[in-house]
Amino acid sequence: GGRRSATLQTRTLQPVGAMAFLRTTLLLLLLPCTIAHGVPPTGATGVHLVPAASARRAPAAAGRMSAVDALVQAAFVTAFLPGLPGRAELPAAISQRASGATASLSMRSGAGGAPRRVKPVQFSARILKSILGLGVLWSGAGLRLDTSNPASHLPLFMSDANAAVVPPKRDGRKRVLFLLSDTGGGHKASAKAIQMALDELYPGQFLCEICDIYTDYGKGPFTTMVPFYQWAAKNPWAWRLVYFSGQNPVGEKFNNCLTNAVNHNGWKAYIESFAPDIVVSVHPLCQEVPLRILKNMGGGARKIPFVTVVTDLGGAHNLWFNKDVDKCCVPSTEIESIALRRGLRPDQIKKHGLPVRSGFWDAASKKKNGSKNVKAKLGLKDVRTVLVAGGGDGVGGLQGVAVAVGDNLGKLEGPTQMVVICGKNEKVAKALRNRKWKGDVNVVVNGFVSNMDEWMIASDCLVTKAGPGTIAEAAIVGLPTMLSGFLPGQEAGNVPYVIDAGFGDFSKEPKKIGETVAKWMSTDGALTEMSRKATEVGRTHARATKEIAIEIASMLK
Repeated sequence: GGRRSATLQTRTLQPVGAMAFLRTTLLLLLLPCTIAHGVPPTGATGVHLVPAASARRAPAAAGRMSAVDALVQAAFVTAFLPGLPGRAELPAAISQRASGATASLSMRSGAGGAPRRVKPVQFSARILKSILGLGVLWSGAGLRLDTSNPASHLPLFMSDANAAVVPPKRDGRKRVLFLLSDTGGGHKASAKAIQMALDELYPGQFLCEICDIYTDYGKGPFTTMVPFYQWAAKNPWAWRLVYFSGQNPVGEKFNNCLTNAVNHNGWKAYIESFAPDIVVSVHPLCQEVPLRILKNMGGGARKIPFVTVVTDLGGAHNLWFNKDVDKCCVPSTEIESIALRRGLRPDQIKKHGLPVRSGFWDAASKKKNGSKNVKAKLGLKDVRTVLVAGGGDGVGGLQGVAVAVGDNLGKLEGPTQMVVICGKNEKVAKALRNRKWKGDVNVVVNGFVSNMDEWMIASDCLVTKAGPGTIAEAAIVGLPTMLSGFLPGQEAGNVPYVIDAGFGDFSKEPKKIGETVAKWMSTDGALTEMSRKATEVGRTHARATKEIAIEIASMLK
């Protein structure tokens, strides 16, 4: 009854006995009820939290924390972690750092008199308030139930402010941290490809972590980057506005300052926690702020190497290029020119090609051996085949393009085949499956696929939007490519990249796309010549992933 206040302190901690653990857990489960009924305002409770790890690094850094953060952190460490499935290793990890399995918790009575009996209805109401109060605490301390990054070394519910308490165990491997925002599939695909190359070339020597740092450790609107991108990709006017607003010096400065002001602390806690030996950015928005953080971590001079791997092909945003990086890996002469204009030195720039998924590393040789066996494996007919792809999100007017291509193929003499990869666009996939196609054309409709290399090997021609990864992969396989659209900005340069190299064309009009593709398919000489030119371009991209992996490894010797 009445008000209560709590005092919480941490010490260098020892393993806790079962009874002590149960007693502390019970107290912590009652805390939300106390808070719901009137703990004095934050800052007036005399709560201090001093992690032992912080005290060892710099005793002066041990400062006052809010009651909300302190109580939630204690509840997190002593009550919730041991019961979380799949996280049983965490208390041991904390014990290894001697920084956090127990805490002393004392509750002292304030004004309010002796305890009162509580009726069952009142008790139930207070329990409900306790649950709501705990939810508020979690929210206020930055804790969230988030399983979107299961590969992360951090535990479930871990607050950004506490990230440094639970580093991955040191096992002799060099740590490579890939930073990105999962806007589109290309950035994460590139990071995974480089990781696989490192594992293949240097087995057991690297511990890699791929982090969508905006979604997992960002704050406020920055956590919505992925859904915003998905919306903007379907509304090019919005993407054009956002893209070009950051291309001028004022917009670039504003973006960097805002991102740093909102996200610096959370990102810094995470990066300190992982303690990377090298940081690799595969996204244009992951240069400036991470570099500031690494400089701050080094006491004013950055000590951790930083590599940018540009995953755009014919054009790139200015934010890709920061003069403070150690290396900037670019995929083409066009991107190399932009990097030089942005002030990077020639010795900072390494031209390797675009990193591609492992299935494409030797896809050219598989294509050379013929596609008959691959078609049989995929359940396709052994006839001339067009592949229509809309990317992972199935965008780019996919349905209209597929209908136009299928109708024009149906007009050709002899059997033909069209494979449509709809990605996550189930609505389009359903409509195409239910459509009745004219002529002798076999239509196969798929959703999201993970074996795109096999579908490309089985095809004679590709229709797709101008995504850089898809273009590079098509070139490796020697596929003539008809581009059906592009995002304003970075993808615009991909159109002349294909046309000037002589292995494709571009149109936004489904009718023209269908007619062009049908013409290619009916002229063997045209397909053969374009395929040869595509293969010439693709050789660079086929070896790029391993070259970039070697570049990264060489910086850690």
